[in-house]
Amino acid sequence: MSTNFGSKRIVVGAHYGSRDWLSQRVTAVLMALFTAVLLVQVLMPGEIGYYKWAGIFASQWMKVLSFVVIVALALHAWVGIRDIWMDYVKPVGIRLGLQVFSIVWLLGCAGWAIQVIWRL
Repeated sequence: MSTNFGSKRIVVGAHYGSRDWLSQRVTAVLMALFTAVLLVQVLMPGEIGYYKWAGIFASQWMKVLSFVVIVALALHAWVGIRDIWMDYVKPVGIRLGLQVFSIVWLLGCAGWAIQVIWRL
């Protein structure tokens, strides 16, 4: 007599959960710190205009910090949108197409943002 206990559910991708949770938290903290640094610089005395913004991003450390935050933002967005596609789009071909489109779009946006920051 054979007795089966538990469900016969196939669990796929279970190892992503904690890694994705941690990456979402780390990237969120990086973006929050960047926002605080940027707010401190913007709230310094002086007129807010192009020259102040260009001055903020002229220093090398701010460019590097901006680069790190842009990459963090792209990763943060990717984890979120990938989870949406995996949860709500069931046909594998459509889901794959949406994931590829999302990757290309996020890389394009990140590349454009980095190019803008490094031109200042």
